[in-house]
Amino acid sequence: MKTRRIFLQKASLSAMALTVPVLNPFSVMADQISEYAKDSKTLRVAIMGLGSYGTRVAEAIQSCQRTKLVGVISGTPSKVVAWREKYGIPEKNCYNYENFDAIKDNPDIDAVYVITPNALHKDQVIRVAKAGKHAICEKPMAVNAADGQAMVDACKAAGVHLLIGYRMHFEPNTLEVIRMRKAGEFGDIRFFQGLSGFTIGDPTQWRLDPKLSGGGAMMDIGIYSINGARYMIGEEPIWVTAQEVKTNPEKFKEGIDETITFQLGFPSGVIASCLSTYNMNNLDRFYLNGSKGWAEMQPSTGYGPIKGETNKGPLTEPIVTHQTVQMDEMAAIIFDGKKPEVPVNGEEGVKDMKIIDAIFKAAKTGDKLALSVG
Repeated sequence: MKTRRIFLQKASLSAMALTVPVLNPFSVMADQISEYAKDSKTLRVAIMGLGSYGTRVAEAIQSCQRTKLVGVISGTPSKVVAWREKYGIPEKNCYNYENFDAIKDNPDIDAVYVITPNALHKDQVIRVAKAGKHAICEKPMAVNAADGQAMVDACKAAGVHLLIGYRMHFEPNTLEVIRMRKAGEFGDIRFFQGLSGFTIGDPTQWRLDPKLSGGGAMMDIGIYSINGARYMIGEEPIWVTAQEVKTNPEKFKEGIDETITFQLGFPSGVIASCLSTYNMNNLDRFYLNGSKGWAEMQPSTGYGPIKGETNKGPLTEPIVTHQTVQMDEMAAIIFDGKKPEVPVNGEEGVKDMKIIDAIFKAAKTGDKLALSVG
């Protein structure tokens, strides 16, 4: 867990010497200030899973304009006590994994952000939905597409939102590249490369337990290249091939992928060539090539700042705290019906899971598989 956190931080901090300090996103994005007026409805969130990423989200929420941390759900009583003291959370808004269904009777909580091991997401999100609360789920949304679809169906039946924690969908430099591509500034897109990886540490962590993670590097870090290929190219893949390499079978047991290279084919003829690994460092790069130009982002998905350039020069959009922008944008989605530039709904998560399912199958069989992600 610590190694992964350090990777994401280092991948981003490698660019810090060339950038300005991280700013509150709403102090630098003046065009958004009016959207978060004082009379806008505030999204009151309980965080489920108080680990390292849950802590990062909690800290980011402190700078939000429309989101407030009001509750916690954890199986560790000492963490609940610490969070109550740090964030001023009322005791009545604190739950454990056995009793959080009672949240349905708590009018002071609007949504639950599920930040727990992957294999727990399905049941926990469905319980949140049945309690009548909006669900925000960290990626990957589930361990396979069938479970993801069950989550989507449950939230629809309950009349609540299901949003996936795709923070990059709100990141300014990422959105600028998407804008340029949509405007035709790169011409016809020809090729995409996504490199996502780091060397994972503690062999006892849940990410290396297939019963909890549902997979290895692909579920954790490779999904960034999958998702990135889709929003950078602007199409959905129609075929996949994949190859797996495992150099340490003791650490990367059955059901835990160490390194997978995969290729995605798109309707226009674009090919995405990607790498997902738990055994190589300094891999956080997107490259998009078109008939008129190109874009390169490195780091492309770290916690910030995101750095990159195009054939027209450096990307210079404001530096933001990703999770702060993400949570306020999700408040706008839930309360105002705002449509993000790149979707973050449950259906978007299912598309990534369908691709992951196919990658695992292609790596095992060696076949080129047709894809239909919807």
